[in-house]
Amino acid sequence: MKLSVVIVNYNVKYFLEQCLIAVLKAGKGIDMEVFVVDNASADGSCQMVKQRFPNIHLIENVENVGFSVANNQAIKIAKGQYVLLLNPDTLVEEDTFSKCIDFMDNHPEAGSLTVKMIDGKGRYLPESKRGLPSPMVSFYKIFGFTKLFPRSKTFARYYLGHLDENTTHKIEILPGAFMLIPKAVFEKVGLLDESFFMYGEDIDLSYRILKADYDNYYFPETRIIHYKGESTKKGSINYVLLFYKAMAQFAKKHFTQKNARLYMLVVFLAIYFRAFLSILKRIVSSIFLPVCDILFIALGFLIIVPAWENFRFHSTNSYPDNLVLAMIPTYTIVWLISNWLSGAYDRPQKLFASAKGVLWGTLVILAIYALLPLDFRFSRAIILFGALWTLFTTQGVRILAGVFNKGLFPALQKKKRNAIVGLSSEADRVIEILNSSNADYQYFGLISPQPKLTHDSQLAGINQLEEFVRVNDINEVIFCSSNISSQEIIRNMLILSSHGVDYRIAPPESLAIIGSNSINAFSELYTPLMNAINTPRSRRNKRFFDIGVSLIILLTTPIWFFINKKTFSLLSNALSVLFGHKTWVGYDLKDSDLSTLPRIKKSVFTIQHMKNKQTERSSGINLIYAKNYSLLNDFSIVWQRIFSSSSIS
Repeated sequence: MKLSVVIVNYNVKYFLEQCLIAVLKAGKGIDMEVFVVDNASADGSCQMVKQRFPNIHLIENVENVGFSVANNQAIKIAKGQYVLLLNPDTLVEEDTFSKCIDFMDNHPEAGSLTVKMIDGKGRYLPESKRGLPSPMVSFYKIFGFTKLFPRSKTFARYYLGHLDENTTHKIEILPGAFMLIPKAVFEKVGLLDESFFMYGEDIDLSYRILKADYDNYYFPETRIIHYKGESTKKGSINYVLLFYKAMAQFAKKHFTQKNARLYMLVVFLAIYFRAFLSILKRIVSSIFLPVCDILFIALGFLIIVPAWENFRFHSTNSYPDNLVLAMIPTYTIVWLISNWLSGAYDRPQKLFASAKGVLWGTLVILAIYALLPLDFRFSRAIILFGALWTLFTTQGVRILAGVFNKGLFPALQKKKRNAIVGLSSEADRVIEILNSSNADYQYFGLISPQPKLTHDSQLAGINQLEEFVRVNDINEVIFCSSNISSQEIIRNMLILSSHGVDYRIAPPESLAIIGSNSINAFSELYTPLMNAINTPRSRRNKRFFDIGVSLIILLTTPIWFFINKKTFSLLSNALSVLFGHKTWVGYDLKDSDLSTLPRIKKSVFTIQHMKNKQTERSSGINLIYAKNYSLLNDFSIVWQRIFSSSSIS
């Protein structure tokens, strides 16, 4: 057997699906086997592989054993002359395997090979080729010198920035996303070091191959897309700790004691520096909008109160200071809470969430005002002027923030103006997915995957795609991968890379359209189920509902002894829900596969009673509940079941 492909998967079902489709295309005419090692994914990845790719060797781990262990499980039983370690968030060209194998066959001194990688926007990824992360090389990388001098042989050695990205080179370190290694090399240098759980194992293996007198090659004659997804986000403290812990582990293993100590010093400086920046960024990000709201509301009252006193009473200090000091913070708190409940602090922002919050808060303030004794009433005019000021300033702050942070306000972003490259039948399927995913887009037309038009619905050929994008101001192109080769997709992405276009790929028979940037961002996937129950607003509403029902039950405990025969069980469940261990309403557990649905806590009641003649399977009703979550459904279920003694477990 010529080639064994090993893919380690963890909760990236749709990217894995696309990857496998491309792998099988690239393997045509090659004696090849494919292994998928799944590290206990909870997104239905294994079920998808069994259903769509029954001839692929699937290894299902019951826990996440890490990248090295999972790869080694497959390498040990691989039969190929060459073993390819491939990430699931990649897309290979149709000739990638044949070109790489030909190169390796003609270079017996080669111990490993990697290829040119681009991201989902067609941009070259500098980590396609890397140098050995010595203490100084790592120092330049960690503290930003590599970005400042990207072509420097000294400062950019981490990414070998001085080497031409379009020329074959001998390099030191390969990226773990694509490592083609002869099986004989593994037998000589050993498998991946299993003490590396995540990160660092590619550096360790590359270095061991060099020490065994083999050459590592960067081979740009073929390309792959790498979406650069990680199990931990690179801005998080968890990522910083995992990555630099792996670097320190590598230094201890391979460097001299003196260099290892120096490396450890650099690593610990990096950990504390990056951790500080990460914590600071998270704090600033979470409190920025609330703090701005507080400051602007306070500033407004400092202007409005004396101005109204001067207008109404022709003097200042007409209202008692203690009343002013009590009322203004109270109004501010009410508006902050109502803003929070309306989703004004959620990300991404809804355009008028803060306006809605201010209006509701104002109604609450006016209602409370009407109930207060005369001595404690402030002024309706000040409330109304304060509400108007708060309305405009809170909304203005968000719009201004959205201008500088495009990810904050999707409503302020340029609307998706997309074109689809493919045949009309696939285009219809793609449009159906877009519509069912509630994507905000404007469809401009179908592009033929060939230079010639093959259907009346096609407006241009693939050779006219760049011109079509320019003339129609297209900012998103969707490729139907069953109608156009991966090589042609990547070629056109590179052609359009200067146009600021987003790209998506629709694999055949898939329920997802893969996005441009990262496997971490759910917005990078168009799927029929958009996790309605998992949005910040739905999670908040469900939690408030749970707390409210629990408190009502606990505060009216004596009544339940006359209403329900299982009062003690009801009270126990109320406490469990109150403290967050359970939720009142959840999925029907008779569904054999809940892995594709958003996770919710164990529930007191299920949604079985919602079944009807149109929805016979529990999976159908679970999908409807998750996709169209509403408090009314939860209230209806609790209302109906709480009075049935047999329903409380």
